[in-house]
Amino acid sequence: MKIYLWLFLLLMTGCQQNSPNLALGTLERDRIAHTATVNEVIVSLPITAGSLVKKGDVLVELDKTLQIAQVDRARAELFKAQAYLDKLQNGARPEELARASAKVTGAKAALLESEISYQRLQDLAKNKLTSQAELTKSIAGRDEKLASLKSAQQTLKQLTNGTRFEDLAIAEAQLAAAQAVLASENKKLKDLTITATRDGILDNLPWNLGERVTTGSPLAIVLAGKAPYARVYVPETARVKIKVGQTLTVHIDGLTQSISGKVRWIANEPAFSPYYALNQKDRSRLMYLTEVQLPDSQTALPNGLPAQVELP
Repeated sequence: MKIYLWLFLLLMTGCQQNSPNLALGTLERDRIAHTATVNEVIVSLPITAGSLVKKGDVLVELDKTLQIAQVDRARAELFKAQAYLDKLQNGARPEELARASAKVTGAKAALLESEISYQRLQDLAKNKLTSQAELTKSIAGRDEKLASLKSAQQTLKQLTNGTRFEDLAIAEAQLAAAQAVLASENKKLKDLTITATRDGILDNLPWNLGERVTTGSPLAIVLAGKAPYARVYVPETARVKIKVGQTLTVHIDGLTQSISGKVRWIANEPAFSPYYALNQKDRSRLMYLTEVQLPDSQTALPNGLPAQVELP
């Protein structure tokens, strides 16, 4: 490839010597490659290759069945996270508070009954009318009822005090994560519909309808822009006279009239061998790649036509 580039530059150098006031090249457009983000089947190709396209036009559609299911799943997880956060923020329902309060009342009553039974057995034990084992069993029962009362009181307190700050923070983080996942899945779904990002010409559709594409492969090639630009090589001796925005005259093979174009870009580095490695004679053969934009009125001009730009 380097050999062909070298021969091409040498050929243009020779032409420049015969025509010192012309920079030679071809008409080109910006090449935009729309690539596949997933390994899916093409289900629609609504526009044929070679057609003019506008920004937003659908170029290729891939099968969305699997991705739609992923979006539905992510949306369900989001609803779940939102419901859990709402539950924590709303706190306990009146029914839950009433049930917890009733358990506290019942535990108090059970403890009172157990305490009375213990006192009675203690009096009997003093008179040696009951065994020590019965008294010990009564003490254990009283302590159990006391523990039940404390547990019921703590449950009621937890319901009345509301949700902890840490639990709310966790629920909010889970909700944010679910929202991010849903946004990501929606973006993947949107990427299955390939749309033009700029006006131009649909140059190529590398895949056929019904084929399963590979991830990262180009699905549609768009040559952007209304009119092409002349990509020419400017000799080193004329480089200092050319600036971005400057108007230059362009000649196209097959057209009798010249066209005025504006320099939109010019390379800062030569196309081959750096200048500091060459002597003065060799430096005059250096070429700087330059792009001269043609006006929008030249939309019909195709890519690849030879072009010559008059140098100042």
